[in-house]
Amino acid sequence: MRISVIGCGYLGAVHAACMAKLGHHVTGIDVDERKVAELSAAVAPFYEPGLEDLLQEVQSTGRLSFTTDMAATAGSDVHFICVGTPQKKGENAADMTYVDAAVRALLPYLSPGQVVVGKSTVPVGTASRLADTIAGAQPDVHLVWNPEFLREGHAVSDTLNPDRFVYGVSDGSEEHPAVAILDEVYDTPLSAGTPRLVSDLATAELVKTAANSFLATKISFINAMAELCEAAGADVTQLADAIGMDDRIGRKFLHAGIGFGGGCLPKDIRAFMARAGELGADQALTFLREVDAINMRRRSRVVELTRELCGGSLLGKRITVLGAAFKPESDDVRDSPALSIAAQLQLQGAVVTVTDPKALANAARRFPELQYVEDTDSAVMNADALLLLTEWQQYRELDPHSLKQSVKELRILDGRNVLDPAKWRAAGWHYRGLGRP
Repeated sequence: MRISVIGCGYLGAVHAACMAKLGHHVTGIDVDERKVAELSAAVAPFYEPGLEDLLQEVQSTGRLSFTTDMAATAGSDVHFICVGTPQKKGENAADMTYVDAAVRALLPYLSPGQVVVGKSTVPVGTASRLADTIAGAQPDVHLVWNPEFLREGHAVSDTLNPDRFVYGVSDGSEEHPAVAILDEVYDTPLSAGTPRLVSDLATAELVKTAANSFLATKISFINAMAELCEAAGADVTQLADAIGMDDRIGRKFLHAGIGFGGGCLPKDIRAFMARAGELGADQALTFLREVDAINMRRRSRVVELTRELCGGSLLGKRITVLGAAFKPESDDVRDSPALSIAAQLQLQGAVVTVTDPKALANAARRFPELQYVEDTDSAVMNADALLLLTEWQQYRELDPHSLKQSVKELRILDGRNVLDPAKWRAAGWHYRGLGRP
């Protein structure tokens, strides 16, 4: 099939490359000339494992191209809307500027029988509004809402081998003509057994924000338990193991630490609350305010623990932060708890050095006042304390014995609870975890 992908950021670039991998002829459109130039040269504009190799592979087949010209969408069977929906400045609500602009720009190039597919995470009610806009310009074009469920660091495999498909269509029925067209787009993973659910538009819009809100709640729950464990002298890691054995609960996302960040969970739960308020159902989601508050409180808690670790004062202490990205296998620093903590420590008088395998360039643009060192050995030199805040594998595998030769003081705060406390303490380190004795 001929496919256009409008918006070639994180979601769109991955989706375009994966659709070409599935055998479709794909054109990616973005207003950012630099991004289009990089993608056209098979260079990923952000770090995502496997994406650059995939770009090189599919571009060599001639099935994938990128442009800034919206006219290139003409003649495509399916148009995917993959633009961002950031949080509005000074508000919790999602900014729909880019989604609305993408649809308006697409309208002149639509033809009867084509399908517009929304993949962006939007407030419920957006799809119905956009469907009316599209129908006003071209009544024989269908709108489907097909939410994405990508995990950064696993986006290529999540797109090629998803755990489910959700199609939101106007009448919510399997007989809707757009269902068969999307089935053709996704024929390979569907044939491999990926389950598919057809719903009305509103339900499909709610799926992603509801899922993210549930995951955020689970993370904040275990972080609240970490606060209680610290007060009671209990171990939150063992607590999570025990309650995770209950198959109604499960162990996934029960990892106490410095909290969640990134470009999805924080802004999605805030936009969810804002939209519920607009619909008059704000009381249904008041619990998410506490979920958000617990998450933000973890950052200040790490600052307090670092002060304790350093003997009661941060002034002049050399702190090395291991990790800048909000999660490993990503260079994304949007709402990164690690960077937020580093900045707070610096404001309180510490001398902070940040290291990360992939995210330093993005981090330096966001917090230029911090010091960045790419090489881990150099970054830890003469440190008064180490803070492991992003659980990259290379930080998990650090040797406490060899590190002793580099640092000034044997102090480490494990912000992700991924190190072996006994091993580090046996090597002479003052180890602190979150919610652990």
